[in-house]
Amino acid sequence: MAYLRISKHYIHLPYLILGMVEGVVFVCSMFIGAHLRFIGAPESLAALGPLMPRAAVFAVVMLVCMLSIGVYQARMNQGLSGVMLRTAVSFLFGALGLAVIFYLFPNLFLGRGIVATAAVLAFVSVWFIRYLFVYKLRFDLLKRRVLVLGNGYRAKNLYDRLGDNSARASIVVVGFVSLDQTTKNQVPDETITDLQGKTLHQYAVDNDIQEIVVALDDRRKSIPIDGLLNCKLTGIEILDVLSFFERETGRVIVDLLHPSWLVFSDGFTTARLQVLIKRLMDFVASALLLVVFWPFMLLTAIAIKIEDGVEGKVFYKQERVGLNGKIFWVYKFRSMGKDAEKGGAQWASTNDVRVTKVGRFIRQYRIDELAQIFNVLRGDMAIVGPRPERPVFVDRLTEVVPYYSERHRVKPGVTGWAQLCYPYGASDEDSKNKLEYDMYYAKNNSILLDLLILMRTVEVILFGTGAR
Repeated sequence: MAYLRISKHYIHLPYLILGMVEGVVFVCSMFIGAHLRFIGAPESLAALGPLMPRAAVFAVVMLVCMLSIGVYQARMNQGLSGVMLRTAVSFLFGALGLAVIFYLFPNLFLGRGIVATAAVLAFVSVWFIRYLFVYKLRFDLLKRRVLVLGNGYRAKNLYDRLGDNSARASIVVVGFVSLDQTTKNQVPDETITDLQGKTLHQYAVDNDIQEIVVALDDRRKSIPIDGLLNCKLTGIEILDVLSFFERETGRVIVDLLHPSWLVFSDGFTTARLQVLIKRLMDFVASALLLVVFWPFMLLTAIAIKIEDGVEGKVFYKQERVGLNGKIFWVYKFRSMGKDAEKGGAQWASTNDVRVTKVGRFIRQYRIDELAQIFNVLRGDMAIVGPRPERPVFVDRLTEVVPYYSERHRVKPGVTGWAQLCYPYGASDEDSKNKLEYDMYYAKNNSILLDLLILMRTVEVILFGTGAR
């Protein structure tokens, strides 16, 4: 089992183990740093008091910073150098966080020498662990052996999406089984697996299959229900292709979606207590953001005025579609020229000529979104949720993208799962891809998922990914 499902969200087990190992490293580094700092002076070390609470704070702060900067993303597409660069940045932010904590809680204070020594030891240890993880171990023992039933359209969709090496990081696809001779083969011939005259159950047992993914185009004709039942009772996990994609990719594939899956799968349930907690968290968080970022908001307003003149508007508002299709006004710092949409509504594009110099900067670092704090305070938006879209685009996308209106089952947000997982959407195809992530959030939204999204949003702000 390579995933744990916590509060409706799938946590990749190898990276959870990696985080736990590195947490132990941080704790040990703090103890070693303290003993090195006071080597030969045991009375000074004893005067510090208990080290465990301080070591735990050090570990938690560093782990949270590493998660926020994107060090624990399951895609190691930037190589070891990219991971370690992000780790170094996270250590810098961790040092700032510790300084704030030491100021607020003097009893936890540790000298700069101890913290610096612990940080150096931890960084070297983390580098070594990451090297083993990325290039040596890769947690091969945790990879699941998967057998796919089907060779048609759904199976090809699965094969194509698993073509990305990162998607295969946690699985080994043993092969595709053709069960319906009338189905045209759409996967490569070399991937087709012959059961060798055995029953499905016997083949799965003999080949150490741990999961079977049902990707049949027409289950009524060819689904081997008795064989699947025997496999299930033996302990082999049986998954529908949609549930498999949901777990592996964090999205709901709309091309394969059918209403019965939505009806019978878990999710789309939100308790009243969760709604109240989320609203309270949104209000408190937006109020704190306003207190912390008002200087940046003031500087942004001044910069816009300097570029566009005294008569230039600092804010602009647009109609957006909110919870259950309700229309509301969204506020942003103005990043485009005065006549940006004189020809009608249109998508933003790469190097959009309508964007001003100030606008390009504030878009890159999402500063233009800070004005939406007022929408959160009013209750039109949440801190976390799908991006609110304009009615003119919603009307068109509802016609061309299946299930597009379902994204409005939850309150729109300033940041969200789709914004983290997919670049800025500037076409109908992009909107469909982002919808798949929005559907995952709408189906599995929870306080835990909101916290994970908020932490990963820090990475987006710092590295300017996804903005146009």
